Amino acid sequence: MGAYTRQVRIGSAVIGGGSACLIQSMTNTDTLDVQATLEQISRLEAAGCEAVRCAFYCADCAPAFREIRAGIHIPLIADVHFDPDLAVLALENGADKVRINPGNLRGDKALEKVVACAKANGKAIRVGVNAGSLEPHLLKKYRSPTAEALAESALNWVRRVYDMGLDNVVVSIKASSVPACVKAVRAFAKLCDAPQHIGITEAGTYESALVKSAVGLGALLLDGIGDTIRVSITGDPVLEVKAAKHILQSAGVRTFYPEVISCPTCARTGINVAGFADRVQRILAETGKPITAAVMGCVVNGPGEARHADIGIAGGGSGKAALFAKGVLVGTYPEEHILEAFADYVRKHF
Repeated sequence: MGAYTRQVRIGSAVIGGGSACLIQSMTNTDTLDVQATLEQISRLEAAGCEAVRCAFYCADCAPAFREIRAGIHIPLIADVHFDPDLAVLALENGADKVRINPGNLRGDKALEKVVACAKANGKAIRVGVNAGSLEPHLLKKYRSPTAEALAESALNWVRRVYDMGLDNVVVSIKASSVPACVKAVRAFAKLCDAPQHIGITEAGTYESALVKSAVGLGALLLDGIGDTIRVSITGDPVLEVKAAKHILQSAGVRTFYPEVISCPTCARTGINVAGFADRVQRILAETGKPITAAVMGCVVNGPGEARHADIGIAGGGSGKAALFAKGVLVGTYPEEHILEAFADYVRKHF
């Protein structure tokens, strides 16, 4: 997203250098079960996933990865821990990028092996850093996995990879603590122009993960930080993609859906705001266009507070409702006909 970050190519996709923030997810099927994995990736693609990560946990994953790569339309990322030989095997068998945590690869020689393979095959590496695998000297220096420790670790590893001659590097700094994660990512962004994959790790089940991710990732996106994103949710990974799209749109980074703005209602409310908002959402969904519509309970906070909306409805009292566009009154209609007028205006003007 940030124009100041380097550009990294991953298969058919580009990360960084001002490109749109890429949506990622990760399969939770067994990678060796190729059919189940392909079916899940197909659902992810349909939901809007733009890159997918699969665990590469044993040598038998190599033929499976070749089949998976051949059967999908988005970049394939291998998730590898501890074993550099598995990372090399993944890069040689279909992975467009490999996610490694250099802190658990057993030294620079192991890292050099992975980097050399990535260079030889024109592939990318994602350097991952988290609180559970910080180098001993950093734990001694900071006494705990602080945000500063995480940022320093990431910077050290990325510089080592650059020094080994590979520029195709994405970095991710993750923590389950939202404040620590945000602070670490911000600190790294001030020191290095490597594109960043952002996410709150181990965020929990849907409700908890959505709140944590909206707070943490939203803060970073509003800072202009984040070139690719994953919302970590325990459960169906399709939910991760939908949540990522909503977070990106709410942060004003990308637009995917029509948006309905509706007031929380009060004693002045003159229409069934909840019911109308639901029906307006359905009307907009049928258009497939990113229209912003407002549904307000009264004229007090109707056109005024929703002036930026493309179109809106406001309760007028006495069985009437007002239709407005860009803050300007279009007309007043009986409440039972306002949705018809709304839909007609959308058809003619959008």
